[in-house]
Amino acid sequence: MQKLDGKSLDIVGENIEKLKELFPEIFCEGKIDFEKLKNELGEFVTQKSERYNFTWSGKQKAKLIAQTPSTATLRPCIKESKNWDSTQNLYIEGDNLEVLKLLQKSYHKQVKMIYIDPPYNTGKDFVYKDNFKDNIKNYLELTKQVDNEGKRLSTNSDTSGRYHSDWLNMIYPRLKLARNLLKDDGVIFISIDDNEVANLRKVCDEIFGEDNFLETLIWKKRATPPNDRNIGRIHEYILCYAKVINKVSLGLLPRDAKSIARYSNPDNDPRGAWVASDLSANGKGGRLSQTTIYPIINPKTKESFMPSEGRCWLFGKEKMDKFISEGRIGFRESSGAPYLKRYLSEVRQGLTLPTLLTEFGFSSSSASELDSLFSKKGVFEYAKPTTLKALIQIGMPNNNELLLDFFSGSATTADSLLQLNSIDNKNRKFIMVQLNESTNQKTQAHKLGYKTITQIAKERIQRAGEKISKSSNLNPESSNLDIGFKVFKLDSSNIKTWDSKSEDLEQNLWDSVNNIKADRTEADLLYEILLKYGLDLTIPIEELNLAHKKVFVVGSGALIICLDNQITLDTVEAIAKLKKQYKPETPPRVVFKDNGFKDTETKTNAIQILKQNGIDDVKSL
Repeated sequence: MQKLDGKSLDIVGENIEKLKELFPEIFCEGKIDFEKLKNELGEFVTQKSERYNFTWSGKQKAKLIAQTPSTATLRPCIKESKNWDSTQNLYIEGDNLEVLKLLQKSYHKQVKMIYIDPPYNTGKDFVYKDNFKDNIKNYLELTKQVDNEGKRLSTNSDTSGRYHSDWLNMIYPRLKLARNLLKDDGVIFISIDDNEVANLRKVCDEIFGEDNFLETLIWKKRATPPNDRNIGRIHEYILCYAKVINKVSLGLLPRDAKSIARYSNPDNDPRGAWVASDLSANGKGGRLSQTTIYPIINPKTKESFMPSEGRCWLFGKEKMDKFISEGRIGFRESSGAPYLKRYLSEVRQGLTLPTLLTEFGFSSSSASELDSLFSKKGVFEYAKPTTLKALIQIGMPNNNELLLDFFSGSATTADSLLQLNSIDNKNRKFIMVQLNESTNQKTQAHKLGYKTITQIAKERIQRAGEKISKSSNLNPESSNLDIGFKVFKLDSSNIKTWDSKSEDLEQNLWDSVNNIKADRTEADLLYEILLKYGLDLTIPIEELNLAHKKVFVVGSGALIICLDNQITLDTVEAIAKLKKQYKPETPPRVVFKDNGFKDTETKTNAIQILKQNGIDDVKSL
């Protein structure tokens, strides 16, 4: 029973509700568009520049955010990784907008498939608040997720006047950046529900191009409809786009026992199992002619058969007679009518993914999957089931291809990929990106000790890999199944920047000399350099000791890095000799710390020594 709120009648609210009943089309994000109201009342103003356009409040800023370079970096976290030295998989903690920017050089056109399950716009989900001026600072604040009063910093309430705009401003720059990472023959799958499917389709048409739209898949996510709605919703959507439609080539799903069981060989045909198939086709499109409409004579009964009205035979008479003589055309015992024997050996050895996904598990199965994997109940809710690995199967049919999921949640995508690799013995690789979002204190996950979603995800990948290696009787050290992952965490750059707002000139000058942040490691610097040079974060790195100084040789001599202190010319001369030793395709690039040399004279002479050995690209941090 509702209580009286003690307030007088909200006259304005009543009038607005009446307007909604009369003119629902004049409302946009809960606000009245008065120009539309004028139009509905018969007052039209001719717009000379009127054209089809999809826009919203904040769209230009969203474009600007996508184009603004990141000042952040990715810091390696070896302790939280698995098989650091050998794995090709990446797990990145951080705001995916900044991470996508950082991956632009290293992974441009390297990703074969993207799958994302972004936050649905339900009025409760966490929404990424972006700040193009200093998004890394914004991210570090948002990871706390609550202000001093314990209120969430970022929710997109369905009562907000910018309800749809806020969500679009979140998704637009991320998709814009993600497209750059796709290979020309790449494909993206995006899970979404009814709240934003129409807007997402328009955004994707703009970013990927209408011509590159592949399909909208409908996933049956629950067995029975809910009874608290007028019409029980039991599905969600998965939008599919190609990077370049005429270059994409999707794989097939393996035939299951049910599809193979349709084929049999009752007449011991030497060509193998077959199934009876219709011998006629629709006569539209100019197919109806004397060459495709003629009588077929049953050799046994001598009965004559013609195609039905408006239809024609699949083949011309000459080819049909040849197929009849070869026994490729059968005749039904009941009616004597002809049919085509379609052989299992001649059809594509696989099934096309249907637009209606009815046999890929329900959303409820994902919770039981995690309960079983963790041997605990309630670790994570609302994840996708790993049965959706069918998308990976068709999106990444070949070996050594790269998958990106930048809303990875509990890492269902990584789990699915590892499972699939163990089944078909492929070496697909993944990059998972997830905001280090805190779990709700009321959830079972939080009570079990999982304070963040990334903690759940990393343990899931660990457990999934171990389970797969054991169940498949594989030895991870000797098999080609890669169940490891390198962990990186988004943070501000390792390099201090000149603070133009500071009045402490002495400190600024000191920082310009000692420009590496005090809490940063050699490994931090090493991987920031790789990102700046656009190198793969899993590229082979060899560690050498040259004249008592540590030197990193990256990519078989393509890049040489020395981050040590008190460097002498002995080390520089040893570095110069590496060019002859490794013989890289292009002259190696060399990087030092700016203040890493023994003295200024050594630094000057170092540049000359390297140039004399054909190494001109020398940089310092």
